[in-house]
Amino acid sequence: SGVWKDTVTEISYFGDVIRNTRKLESGESLNDDITVGNSISIVADEYAIKHFFNIKYVRWSGVLWTVTSVEVRSPRLILTLGSVYNGPTP
Repeated sequence: SGVWKDTVTEISYFGDVIRNTRKLESGESLNDDITVGNSISIVADEYAIKHFFNIKYVRWSGVLWTVTSVEVRSPRLILTLGSVYNGPTP
């Protein structure tokens, strides 16, 4: 009771990169952090549109990237990416 565990489910969607940018962010770490500002447009089914708020990451170019925002433009979702995702995976 009071303890929650995230259950991650991966579902494959295909999309188009509609914006492709990157930047280096200086932080407290030894090396700069790479952040992308890419936007990926996917054709969403009913499940994706109902659960868009649960999207945590995208696998793009062999790397997991954090989804920083999702814009609903039915029937599409526009996913904006940020830094490398280091959270739980299935």
